Amino acid sequence: MSKNDKKRTFGVSFSTGIGSSSILIIFVILCLVSFATLSIVSANADLKLSRKVADRTMAYYAACNQAEATLARLDQTLSSVYETSLDEEDYFLTVGRNKSFAIPLSDLQTLEINVSIEYPAADSGHFYRITSWQVVITGDLEYEGTLNVIK
Repeated sequence: MSKNDKKRTFGVSFSTGIGSSSILIIFVILCLVSFATLSIVSANADLKLSRKVADRTMAYYAACNQAEATLARLDQTLSSVYETSLDEEDYFLTVGRNKSFAIPLSDLQTLEINVSIEYPAADSGHFYRITSWQVVITGDLEYEGTLNVIK
């Protein structure tokens, strides 16, 4: 064996600088690939969340439109009862004091509206007053995992 054969090394040589720059480039490429993968995963999760929020918002406003239509029908009914009633007592005996209705938003939520019936002071008065307009959870929420209860 000659002297040159003994000095030859196999693998990465840090003395020449070629091996260390190759490792650095490989590390940078791995970091870029990792960050790109994380960005894609994060963007996909944001897209799914945005779609869920958009669907929920559309369902809420559709239920609000349906509630407004129901209130318009109620207003017409109360107006016709007001015109045919003899006095305030007859009016409230016919229509009652309170009305409520619920419009489903999803399997877990409904829009509940409660209305207090009023006797109008003049012909152009209001026939009802909205006492509550709220989204209520009606289904059971399922939790996957364990709850840590502090005692």
